[in-house]
Amino acid sequence: MDSGIYGNTFFILTGFHGLHVLLGTLFLTIIWLRIMLRDHFTPQRHFAFQAAAWYWHFVDVVWLCLFVFVYLL
Repeated sequence: MDSGIYGNTFFILTGFHGLHVLLGTLFLTIIWLRIMLRDHFTPQRHFAFQAAAWYWHFVDVVWLCLFVFVYLL
């Protein structure tokens, strides 16, 4: 709390990003279990798999934006 505006912003942004990485990892683990244990997905029915991929790409893009904002600016 005493690290100033830069420190507070850094810890909030990286903390939120870490939370989203954790959620994305959990999402991908659940998808993997559904594939390995239940064979839930077909070429016609695979929206959850696609949503997990979209979410992970979203987390990647947010990390790139955070890197530029925190480290380069």
